[in-house]
Amino acid sequence: MDHHAILTDSSARAPARATSIRPAAVSFRFNPTALLIVYAFLLALGLGLGSAYWVLKGDPPFGGLRLGPWETWPKLGSADADPYMRAIVAKRGQVPLATGEGLSLTAKTDNEGRRLESGCTYRIGSVTPPARLWTLTLYDGDGRLPASDLGRASFTSSEILRNQDDTFTITLARTLSAGNWLQLPPNGPFSVVLRLYDMPGAAGTNLVAGNFPVIERVGCGS
Repeated sequence: MDHHAILTDSSARAPARATSIRPAAVSFRFNPTALLIVYAFLLALGLGLGSAYWVLKGDPPFGGLRLGPWETWPKLGSADADPYMRAIVAKRGQVPLATGEGLSLTAKTDNEGRRLESGCTYRIGSVTPPARLWTLTLYDGDGRLPASDLGRASFTSSEILRNQDDTFTITLARTLSAGNWLQLPPNGPFSVVLRLYDMPGAAGTNLVAGNFPVIERVGCGS
């Protein structure tokens, strides 16, 4: 009996099996909810970063005390300083006076609320609150000490010329003036910082605007 092998042509059937497998169709569906969530997240992130940058560029938003044209933050150098104060101090690289050391006050306007401008002439006087020592320093619009023909941008209570009644007057102008004179920057806004050291009692308490120097604008254009 002859046995005949039955051979299967696998090569002929392979294409038939291959053509029977079809890839699944991939479809994309637009999801407006997901897009809205992403948009809200990016918007919140942008607003948060923008507001933080804006706050760090200016003065502390809380805890300020205004006394005439002078503004101070009594807790700036204390352990009670809020996170905004600490972040601003760190960004500026400043070392504020501690609570027991004294108080620092900044003026960017005169007593009439007008911004201090280098094109004008000012008089500052004539009293300060009780303190063992005080200094008054000029800064330009970028917070730097301005150049001066006399090589100075500040006065201290121990060197200032006083009247017979112990009052004083400091002239701020671009041109030379007699007496106590500080030269203003060539142009732009400026600020004045008054630092009071070793004040009686706790710094920042029992302060009255009438005990601080008046900043009077004499004229402009000179």
